Amino acid sequence: MKAVIQRVANASVTVNDITIASIGQGYLVLLGVEAQDTEEDMKKLAKKMIDLRIFRDERGKTNLSIEDVGGEILVVSQFTLLADCRKGRRPSFIKAGDPDEARRMFLAFADECRKRVPGVQQGEFGAEMQVALINDGPFTILLDSNEL
Repeated sequence: MKAVIQRVANASVTVNDITIASIGQGYLVLLGVEAQDTEEDMKKLAKKMIDLRIFRDERGKTNLSIEDVGGEILVVSQFTLLADCRKGRRPSFIKAGDPDEARRMFLAFADECRKRVPGVQQGEFGAEMQVALINDGPFTILLDSNEL
């Protein structure tokens, strides 16, 4: 499971010209579910992300977690994070999980985050989405459950 975590001032997701989710300060999380991902991978990734101390304290140091600042999380499914571009010019997505299982893991990830962060919203799995954000920093981190 791969996640691109962007610390944001705000972010939103629009589908068919309708804003379906929006948050203030927090994380925009682009989440890619791989075929071999397990519940353990999902929980490990969610915990690591929530425990990250990447928000500024009163001295301007990145010492605070998303829980410390009362931040929100917007999770967006992003299977293209799993693209294999080693051969040719068209990416292969063979590593991406089966859509039904990936949807289940995507929803489970959002639910796992909600256990600790009340303000969790999500994009629409499988939909064509427009994602808007104001990256705060900019501050962007890539997490891979295989490397945690």
